[in-house]
Amino acid sequence: MAIGRSCDEWKPFFVMLAIDLAFAVVNILLKKVLEEGIDHLVLITYRLGISAIFLSPIGYFLERSTRPKLTISILCYLFFSAIVGASLTQYFFLLGIQYTSATFSCAFINIVPVVTFIMALPFRLETVDMKSSSGRAKIVGTLVCVGGALMLTLYRGRPFFNTSHSQAVISMHDHATKLSSANKTQNWTIGLICLVLGTLLWSLWFLLQSKIGKRYPCQYSSTAIMCSFGSIQSAALSFVTSRSLSIWVLRGRTEVFTVLFAGMVGSGLCYVGMSWCVKKRGPVFTAAFSPLVQIMAAMFDIPILHEQLHIGSLLGSVIVIIGLYILLWGKNKELKDRIMKVVQEAEEIKEQEPKLQVITVSCESQST
Repeated sequence: MAIGRSCDEWKPFFVMLAIDLAFAVVNILLKKVLEEGIDHLVLITYRLGISAIFLSPIGYFLERSTRPKLTISILCYLFFSAIVGASLTQYFFLLGIQYTSATFSCAFINIVPVVTFIMALPFRLETVDMKSSSGRAKIVGTLVCVGGALMLTLYRGRPFFNTSHSQAVISMHDHATKLSSANKTQNWTIGLICLVLGTLLWSLWFLLQSKIGKRYPCQYSSTAIMCSFGSIQSAALSFVTSRSLSIWVLRGRTEVFTVLFAGMVGSGLCYVGMSWCVKKRGPVFTAAFSPLVQIMAAMFDIPILHEQLHIGSLLGSVIVIIGLYILLWGKNKELKDRIMKVVQEAEEIKEQEPKLQVITVSCESQST
């Protein structure tokens, strides 16, 4: 019994680790196809469309006996969920990467847990009791996690490996950065605004998902509907910005595989897993795992893509893991405290039952 309860407590943790690993693989694939010239909105449209096609039959057969009635109100929630969590969020982040830099954009992605935590407080989706150790741990863990994420993305430091290949890659990267610095400076304000909007929308999605999970607790069906809306929204935005039909043609096996994998796993199963984790542990717990995506992506970049490892990346990764552990410890202790409080209240009710029975018998005897 205790073992099963312990597995249930750790299940959201392992689900989020698997989701971050899938996101890391997807990001590497997306990086490759974007460098080959695929259109951003076309990629988002195909990705969300394939996700909707993949999840629709799963949701229909697995949740047909437990699925509540799909009302207009729930459809409106899912429509706005697609805007803030799928179509516009991805579009703003891709624009931010285009107009600033990938490193600067990662800094905004890594502060999503803090933004989610701050936005959750006025909606009472998160509470902080500074008198309790769990409340202090949540705040300290969040701040430490953000500090490590900023170091991870903004500070490079000395490289660990001094190979000719890595030096060539670094020199080409620096040369390309110098050549495009003038253009990026001109568009830096636009990119900054896009990143701020993307971060706010992504954090808002976690809060909105907690509401949807209570009113429509069907992760597969809700995710399929959300991805359908997101695909339509992205396609409409693509036709508004570009009338060319040639951008919709996928070229090569890499683009086809990336679209399929990113759709079924990256947008399909990952959104389902995140929705389930938001329902089980709340939006802040789910958002706290965002910085791990970059760490896991670096695990693939070094051996496969031969990227260089720097001191800043290593120190930032360690700090992020420490902060994440503190935050999760606080969330876990808060959950245990709530369970203990419910158990104590139940025991007090049981202790008062004999007294209530005596009073009832006494009243009945007096009445007779």
